[in-house]
Amino acid sequence: MDGNLAAFVQGIPDNGCLPPLFHLLLPMPPHRLLTLLSDFGLNDVYVGVLKGVIAQINPALIPIDLTHQIPPQNIQAAQFNLMNAYPYFPAGTVHVAVVDPGVGGARRAIAVELSDGLLVGPDNGLFTGLLASTAIVQAVQLTKPQYWRVPEPSNTFHGRDIFAPVGAHLASGVPIAEVGEIIDPETLVRHALPACTPTPNGFTGSIQHIDRFGNVITSIPGEVVCNRRWSVRLRKRVIPGCRTYGDVKVGEPLALVGSHGWVELAVNGGDAHFQLRLTWNDPVQVVIESG
Repeated sequence: MDGNLAAFVQGIPDNGCLPPLFHLLLPMPPHRLLTLLSDFGLNDVYVGVLKGVIAQINPALIPIDLTHQIPPQNIQAAQFNLMNAYPYFPAGTVHVAVVDPGVGGARRAIAVELSDGLLVGPDNGLFTGLLASTAIVQAVQLTKPQYWRVPEPSNTFHGRDIFAPVGAHLASGVPIAEVGEIIDPETLVRHALPACTPTPNGFTGSIQHIDRFGNVITSIPGEVVCNRRWSVRLRKRVIPGCRTYGDVKVGEPLALVGSHGWVELAVNGGDAHFQLRLTWNDPVQVVIESG
């Protein structure tokens, strides 16, 4: 909009009688992107309620759903998915993540400003991967009820009453220091990340995630098998390292580097989680062929 026109429009007092056209001409306040991740599923109204609360604070915000299909109370799955989605968003994006088995208890409600984004959610290890890989600017405990939906939040739905409202305020430009009390980032809860350990002929790791296709994602980074001949040893079974799912026949297992950058086990047209009888934290060994 032309600067003179903007000044003219902004100078008109809004007593409720302005024609709709003038409201359309008024410049919208800048805001950040806002994402949502939870274990709420889609069978109930919980996700819709989060979005309604956000719209009450700033209707210009349009939350992006990362996923709401995290297995119930599975913090490990939540931190994996958030860590892998985070790099694909612009700097300054606000990520509200709610997988909160300790809701209403002693765990803290927090917001964390990283060098290129903000996190809002429970202090229960959900942010472990990002805290380990991204510079922390500051962290706060969410202690300012004026930024909550209500002064006395539900003991079972902090996503609605604390996290979504605070995320909406942050995405609308409220500084992080305004929404809570500064805390030492070193006190934030962190869980041990799944390890990848070198061996004489390869690497050992463990299962860190299982996706909805039944693909089993390990803690072994794909870069260690790049341009090499390799396989996965699983109990007494040898699973070939491949480039694509189609490199083996339908129904056969394979190992490959997934789009997330980790070595994964899959079954062409099938479910590796079920067929290989693997689950969270099971050990996995990658063998690199000599020569």
